[in-house]
Amino acid sequence: TCRPVHRPPPHLFSSFAPFSAPSAPSAFSYPVRSYYRGADGQKWHATTILCVRKGGKVVMVGDGQVSRGDTVVKPNARKVRRLKENIVAGFAGATADALTLFERLEAKLDEHSGQLLRSCVEMAKAWRTDKYLRNLEAIMIVADKDISLTLTGNGDVIEPFDDVLAVGSGGDYALAAARALVDTELDAGEVALRAMGIAADLCVYTNHNFVTEVIEYDPEEAEQQLKDKAEAARLAAEHIKKI
Repeated sequence: TCRPVHRPPPHLFSSFAPFSAPSAPSAFSYPVRSYYRGADGQKWHATTILCVRKGGKVVMVGDGQVSRGDTVVKPNARKVRRLKENIVAGFAGATADALTLFERLEAKLDEHSGQLLRSCVEMAKAWRTDKYLRNLEAIMIVADKDISLTLTGNGDVIEPFDDVLAVGSGGDYALAAARALVDTELDAGEVALRAMGIAADLCVYTNHNFVTEVIEYDPEEAEQQLKDKAEAARLAAEHIKKI
């Protein structure tokens, strides 16, 4: 004899969506918003950071405003700082998270003899895979005399094609303005400050209390160093092909 198979009514499962694996994040999708939520659920907005490289100068500028909901909590926060003598960094996001990431990056710089690119790659690996670090909500811009980079919690280490970087709530405004001004006769400092002024006029979460850090270098020497590195990489690739 055949036993009847008792199945639960289909309507019991009608309210449950079928399981689907989460899609992999895009290489250029930043997990960090232009705001983060405090313990009371209020949105804390911050900030605009801009970095411009031109004519032997690297200029990083950040505004000072921190907003909680519709209220300006602090007008003079310092979001741009010098990590080493020749390395500057700025952050957007939760301050405590950013300071934790700064400490980790400084440790990587000590570990890798101040090599910024290698340190950032190792930092991004840890940020992406570490159970604690991947919950930190911040995004960073770091720069030295050779390179400018954006670091995100997705594991991205992004170098700009035009030597201009911007992040934060007013980052798009600052980036567009800086790109429009960078080909003029203005130097890097003037470009950065004018672009940040435009962003502050447009973004309600950005003010005019700017903090600026500058790195000066010999552009010809830096260009030669980059050519030497590219030639070394080419020779190494040819050697690997022969093997």
